[in-house]
Amino acid sequence: MRPLINVQNIITRFGANLVHDGISLRVNEGEIFGLLGPSGCGKSTLMRQMLMLEKFQGGFMEVLGCDVSRAAHQEAQSLRRQWGVLFQNGALYSSLTVAENIAVVLREYTDISDSLINEIVAYKINLVGLQPKDALLYPAQLSGGMRKKSALARALAMDPKLLFLDEPTSGLDPVSAREFDRLIVELRDMLNLTIVMVSHDLRSIRSTLDRMAVIDQKKIAAEGTLAEVVATNSPFIDTFFKVTDE
Repeated sequence: MRPLINVQNIITRFGANLVHDGISLRVNEGEIFGLLGPSGCGKSTLMRQMLMLEKFQGGFMEVLGCDVSRAAHQEAQSLRRQWGVLFQNGALYSSLTVAENIAVVLREYTDISDSLINEIVAYKINLVGLQPKDALLYPAQLSGGMRKKSALARALAMDPKLLFLDEPTSGLDPVSAREFDRLIVELRDMLNLTIVMVSHDLRSIRSTLDRMAVIDQKKIAAEGTLAEVVATNSPFIDTFFKVTDE
């Protein structure tokens, strides 16, 4: 399989604090890949580095064929058009309706007409399982599940190749979380997406991920399918999946 993300020997420091000490992994085209590990291990930091929102101090990171540490402004802007991001709490603009939130990226990055934007927004709302009437609601009027779906619709607005999800089921009740898991897999299959997901939710891990990397002690403790990772001879892996399962 062709890797869309290639991470080699990443070193990350915040002052004297070493966060990543030689992190290496790859994300293959078409897979749902998980970044796992205990709180504070640097999962979200690694995702933010892939998104060019954080810098690393050593190593190499290539996303969609581009060296993100060397990308010029125009190349970086082109990259951003090829991925979508669902942040942990949705990060919807509170003063905009659902439809207006989805339309933001289309107005920012394209010059298409308002009528076409409205058509795309309606399609994305339907795609994530929201109702047409939900388009007129503001974030404060949405349930947790609706908020996540609205943010997902915005992340899909530009028909991305890559989708980044930061704790997508966090804060959802069990029924809504499992519904969201199914939606993620359906969208991957329907849209030929490659997805990178940070998660602590073992049910999501079991039902959605094709492969994963587990970070511990600033390094990759294991990478592979769930069966391959669980089979790793590591007390930390045993404890992590047992605790997460509970």
